[in-house]
Amino acid sequence: MPKSKRDKVVPLTVTKKKSYDTKKELVSEIQDCCDKYAHIFLIEVHNERNNLLKEIRESWKHSRMFLGRNKVMAFSLGRTVETEYKKDLHKLAKALVRKRGLLFTNEKVEDVKEWFKSHKQFCYARSGSIATETVVLPEGPLDFPHSMEPQLRQLGLPTRLKDGAVVLDQEHTVCTAGKVLNTQQAVILKHLGNCMAEFQVELMSHWSDNVFTVLSESNSAMEINEPDSEDENEIIEDVNEN
Repeated sequence: MPKSKRDKVVPLTVTKKKSYDTKKELVSEIQDCCDKYAHIFLIEVHNERNNLLKEIRESWKHSRMFLGRNKVMAFSLGRTVETEYKKDLHKLAKALVRKRGLLFTNEKVEDVKEWFKSHKQFCYARSGSIATETVVLPEGPLDFPHSMEPQLRQLGLPTRLKDGAVVLDQEHTVCTAGKVLNTQQAVILKHLGNCMAEFQVELMSHWSDNVFTVLSESNSAMEINEPDSEDENEIIEDVNEN
């Protein structure tokens, strides 16, 4: 009887080795980019959408964009004056939190600012987003196919079928401006074609020739704390191992 391919033992040492190599390679890549490119921008992605982010990556093939693994990226730049790869890079490292990343480029600063300022796109809001406007549906017929009526009712809309048309029995507030959207509200807004969220890659700060410049007021100094988890310690130990 042939041996099952699923019955395979993977040594933990092999998995750890791959993780170490990946981190070390990323550190090397980022530091090489610090030498190769004239400008480094700290970027923040608002209302991330994979397809829209992919379009931006395609448009900036001539540059390098890094998103994810913030702790490793921060370690690559150096999180203190003593460990920074180049002067003032620790200021970029301190602000690498949440949906932030790095853009390395040789394009002119003003051209980069203008391009990202003009490349924004509205998209459907997701659960957890903040409503930017109050949406109220008046009592009466709704412009939906009759087959959707059960689904709309499940989403919390007081609907029924009348002469083959979807009818709202009473006025209904879908969402209120300034309040957090739940899953049902987000789905209803999508059915209504209401694009309440805006996808944007914001330029937070800039580094060039050992000079750090803040570009956005929201780029507050959010320092990366000292290692407080096994994962963080592993990053430092792995990279310093050799």
